[in-house]
Amino acid sequence: MAVTRTFDILDRLTGQFPKEDILAGKQNGRWVHYSTREYREYVDYVSYGLLSLGFKKGDKIATISNNRPEWNFVDFGMAQIGIVHVPIYPTISPGDYRYILKHSGAKAVILSNKLIYNKINTIVSKSRKIDAVFAFDKVEGIRSWVDILEQGRIHEKEMRPEVDKLRRSITQDEMVTLIYTSGTTGAPKGVMLSHRNLVSNFISTSKAHKMGYQHRALSFLPLCHVYERMMNYHMQYKGISIYYAENLGSIARDLMDVKPHIFNTVPRLLEKVYDTILGKGKNLPYLQKVIFFWAVNLGLKYRLGTPKRPWYNLKLKIARRLVFRKWQEALGGNDLIIVSGGAALQQRIEHVFWAAGIPIIEGYGLTETAPVIAVNHFEPRIAKLGTVGPILEDIQVKISQEGEILCKGPNVMLGYYKQPELTAHAIDEEGWFHTGDIGHLDKEGFLTITDRKKEMFKTSGGKYIAPQVIENTFKESFFIDQLMVLGENEKFVSALISPNFEFLHDWCSIHKIQYRDNQELVNHPDVVARFQKEINKYNQELGETEKIKRFRLVCEAWSPDTGELSPTQKLKREVIHHKYRHLIDEIYQSSQKKNGHALKDWQRKTIKNLKNGLKNGIETLRKNAQKN
Repeated sequence: MAVTRTFDILDRLTGQFPKEDILAGKQNGRWVHYSTREYREYVDYVSYGLLSLGFKKGDKIATISNNRPEWNFVDFGMAQIGIVHVPIYPTISPGDYRYILKHSGAKAVILSNKLIYNKINTIVSKSRKIDAVFAFDKVEGIRSWVDILEQGRIHEKEMRPEVDKLRRSITQDEMVTLIYTSGTTGAPKGVMLSHRNLVSNFISTSKAHKMGYQHRALSFLPLCHVYERMMNYHMQYKGISIYYAENLGSIARDLMDVKPHIFNTVPRLLEKVYDTILGKGKNLPYLQKVIFFWAVNLGLKYRLGTPKRPWYNLKLKIARRLVFRKWQEALGGNDLIIVSGGAALQQRIEHVFWAAGIPIIEGYGLTETAPVIAVNHFEPRIAKLGTVGPILEDIQVKISQEGEILCKGPNVMLGYYKQPELTAHAIDEEGWFHTGDIGHLDKEGFLTITDRKKEMFKTSGGKYIAPQVIENTFKESFFIDQLMVLGENEKFVSALISPNFEFLHDWCSIHKIQYRDNQELVNHPDVVARFQKEINKYNQELGETEKIKRFRLVCEAWSPDTGELSPTQKLKREVIHHKYRHLIDEIYQSSQKKNGHALKDWQRKTIKNLKNGLKNGIETLRKNAQKN
């Protein structure tokens, strides 16, 4: 059977990939597996139950949950009867919850636990549209999602014909989900995605690797994000078993339990894994440390598509046996593919992991493109590091005169919910979606992303600055966790830096630097001097107008919980600008004062020269008058 709607995956699974562990999740510390047969039954019971409770096609139901098999049951249970799924991040602000629930018109909420319920209880109680709240875990005062299943079992006989009828009536161009972009500015936008958008994407991306029925995936990125959600469908389409991590803190343990063959991640998590590995390498005995960093440095020189290098390949073989094999073991021990998306991947990490025998497939896309536009390949003879790969089949891409990436194809969204003017701005009359990203296509059709169009800025000297390129360069430093480039309409580029406090604390301990707290730490002269050394080092890789001339260290780590990063680990530039306005003013006011003193010196010199010139002129006139 052809897959044209998301829930058609169930028929494909039961027909081609019957297995006992198609989905698995943790309950009370132990893995609970679900077979394809059980998966089908749970989905159908959800459909029967929702209809018996009075929900109908076109209604919207929100989920606020961690990753778990039950998420899939309600997702497909809604989809096959035409209910629109509105997945929401568990970590957003109360204001965003209020806006999304009201704007979407959700009639019910299915949440994971008491913590989430406490966050939205007041909002839900004041809503006139939300009729019911269910929870996956036991939460006092609200109904269990099991009630939906029980209603489904009770009313199965009468509801089955209705579900069959609705399932047949749903077309691939109908909206299946409403996803609100986390965004870095302003209110979230509701992206309407159809079955066609998602199905075309997971079928096309499934050709980027050869994993299948006999393989396992570990899932830990939020399923409410379109990237993990599409890949969730992608894995099921290929018959890959999916194990859902308990939480981000349990990933290391879950990797050893599951021994996955593939998982999805974002660059920030890979950076943390890499930094952790290097941190352990620094603590090895001397000889082991020498071998460890010899292997890492060898990995940094890894390249694809270069002429045969027998001497390098021999050394790499030794490095894999002595060092990189242990990296593979720490990630579960199986042959592994890592899929990276959501932000730009640092090339040093890409090179080292490929050298370690752990290929990273980097892709590119947006929520509005369901999400993938281009994706690299896991085979060295096809992949091209430093790019996000070739454009997916059936998708067209062109680069505008301004360098913006434009996209057209079956993956492009239906539009923004209740915002036709924004839709018209994003998708032009010819059907091209304007991504807002800057990039270029090489002669072989591989796409490279350089920056966000809206994040680029001009200095007062008229020079364009692409902040992401600069930020990624400096984030290669062990001392820097996050960095935001500044300088719009200013004379020079500067930066705010959130240090890698774990690494910095260790460095201070070694150098016997004492401090009461992080506030005192980031202002310590020796610490500031050490960061200046890092700035000087990485400035050498940049053009003169891109170099960071001034910086300030902040005393907080940036994260989605504290508000400086989006749930997908992107900088919320306006939030950071507002929070650290005093530091930004300090950077540029100190420069203005310096320039002001220089101007006064120039003025004094000019006045002095004018006075001298006038004095000399008067003296000359006086002498001439005396002669006459």
